[in-house]
Amino acid sequence: MDKKAKQLKIIVVALASLTALSVFFLARERRRRKQKCPQSRCYLQADHIKPQCGFKRVLAENTYSPFKHLNLLNDPQEDKTWNSHPYEAEVTALMESPRLELQCITMKNVDLKKLSESYVWVETESQLKELVEVLSKEKVFGVDTEQHSLRSFLGFTALVQISTEKEDYLVDTIALRDCMSLLRPVFADASICKVFHGADSDVLWLQRDFHIYVVNLFDTAKACEVLSKPQKSLAYLLESYCGVVTNKLLQREDWRQRPLSTEMVQYARTDAHYLLYIAHCLIAELEILDNGTPSFLCHSRRSNLMCLQLYTKEIEASPGESAASSIFSRHLNGRRGISSVSCEIQGAVSKLCAWRDLMARVHDESLRYVISDQAIVALADKAPTTPTDILATIAQADSNVDSSLSSGLSSPSPVVCSHLDDLYHLLQNKIGNADDFFPLILQNCLGTNGSCPLSIFNYALLIKCNLKMTQVSRQNGVRNSKKVARKSSRQLFVQKFSCKAPVYHNCRIYADDGRLLCYCDRRKLEWYLRRDLAKLVDENPPAIMLLFEPKGRPEDEGNDFYIQSKKNICVGCGERNHYLRYRIIPSCYRMHFPEHMKSHRSHDIVLVCVDCHEIAHASAEKYKKQIAAEYGIPLFVRKVVVSEQAQAISESSVPATSFEEEGVSPLQLRTAAVALLRHGPRMPSTRRDELTEVHERIFSS
Repeated sequence: MDKKAKQLKIIVVALASLTALSVFFLARERRRRKQKCPQSRCYLQADHIKPQCGFKRVLAENTYSPFKHLNLLNDPQEDKTWNSHPYEAEVTALMESPRLELQCITMKNVDLKKLSESYVWVETESQLKELVEVLSKEKVFGVDTEQHSLRSFLGFTALVQISTEKEDYLVDTIALRDCMSLLRPVFADASICKVFHGADSDVLWLQRDFHIYVVNLFDTAKACEVLSKPQKSLAYLLESYCGVVTNKLLQREDWRQRPLSTEMVQYARTDAHYLLYIAHCLIAELEILDNGTPSFLCHSRRSNLMCLQLYTKEIEASPGESAASSIFSRHLNGRRGISSVSCEIQGAVSKLCAWRDLMARVHDESLRYVISDQAIVALADKAPTTPTDILATIAQADSNVDSSLSSGLSSPSPVVCSHLDDLYHLLQNKIGNADDFFPLILQNCLGTNGSCPLSIFNYALLIKCNLKMTQVSRQNGVRNSKKVARKSSRQLFVQKFSCKAPVYHNCRIYADDGRLLCYCDRRKLEWYLRRDLAKLVDENPPAIMLLFEPKGRPEDEGNDFYIQSKKNICVGCGERNHYLRYRIIPSCYRMHFPEHMKSHRSHDIVLVCVDCHEIAHASAEKYKKQIAAEYGIPLFVRKVVVSEQAQAISESSVPATSFEEEGVSPLQLRTAAVALLRHGPRMPSTRRDELTEVHERIFSS
């Protein structure tokens, strides 16, 4: 018996050992297979809709690093060239001496009755080279672009429409993404005029996607501004000059789809096809207005000023910071069902915005596709305790939004469903430190055996950023991200608002007896010369002598302001590189001055740099509040009434309103009016009521 028991024991041990070895080798084999071909729960693994996954190279990644512009010098050591306009000299020259190629257009081939069926679809490199050859021989061509932004973090150009006098071209920028640089020399050629409508965004998009910079631009929208047209939309111009009515709702279609529908092709061609004819008509009107030259020069400066814009990526002090600030101001103000804004709610909103920002960058999706602002507010306020509650809260919040604003969006989004565990742990605070949580999410998504596929848009996130709630990347390991963000914001402000040409030309005007009358700009000098009212007496600096006796002289007024030369520098610190005009007397006071004190004179206008402007503006606002408190003068209009109502109010016993009563700033009033006019019918009812209330606080019924 003992012998049999011993044998049985040996057999059991052997079987157990064999089983253990089998389990070990099976687990190792499974682990090896998993490493070789990891299984992912991310929705992108099965998503074959996004065409940008096939791009071989992108200029603007989804990282937190700044965008690098074209470096014509090819000098990697020259850091300044990455943030400067490569064709600034050419554009600046055009602002002073515009080319008039548009005047040579005959427009014989434009059929205003019907758009021909002939057009060229450009989708191969050889076809693009042929197009470049055609455009290089043109004097002018029209351009328009179509963008896609819903399923992309930064957005991308999906189609470029180019029209000459003879042919329309639709360039498939998705298929030709890596070849679009072939068009760069044509767009940068100052001898060829490019006609756009509302090119503010198009110029930046071409830089972002292809390093294409527009030189010599004619913007039909800017021409409408100079001509004081009642509207400046392309739809208005098409209907007014060409008798063509377009469906602008097609602009919101998914321009990634291939092939394009017949309606989309028709819409895309229409936008560019008639641009040359419209520009031709506007040029004729500019020539009639004030003998042409000043108006055309003004338009040329406005148009080419847009060419000097530089695309920049928004650099935040922490991920999602600007979105969180927007939610605080728009949603957490007591009007959206949030009774009180506690520190916990604010912290939850900040974390959710940071999580959304990271998910959008990883998956190359827009913020609104990942999760809506309304859903973030609902999650922060209700603090759901289970994954099921999280999904239900998001769905309920999105169901309260106007369907026209969220068409095509599923709720909850695939991003939320794929990463629900991370979102749950974030809401439940099951983490030690938020600064450590986001790098962990990034590793889980894109690291070894990560759940999300690597792409050309997100791979650099692993090596180019250090995600923290309080800090984005440190450049050179020294500068804090807030300083980087402030510097970037300052540079953008300088590029957009500072004067692009000297304000004071210091041209001289003399009386017929040789006495100096005033200093003026070059345009005023040319005005006198064109009308044979003066003769040129000096060229450098320019000076003229009037051929008639002026109405007044400086000594008659006892004012030597106009006979002093002025420097193009900041009056505060002497900065010469950038400056902008600053009014010493605020317009809210100037509008009430007597007529002789608010004439169109420049006594109270000085040049200040951006830094001095910020200081002066802050001091002025402080002093305005002091004046308001001391003299009872309201800063903003509180109510607008007709004269009969005003008289009735004055005769009644109703006490006067205190100056401290809340008013509405002109900017706030205008913003509300524009939003109601453009999007009123599609707005959520609560938001529409808010904007209506702004006007009711000003205008009596």
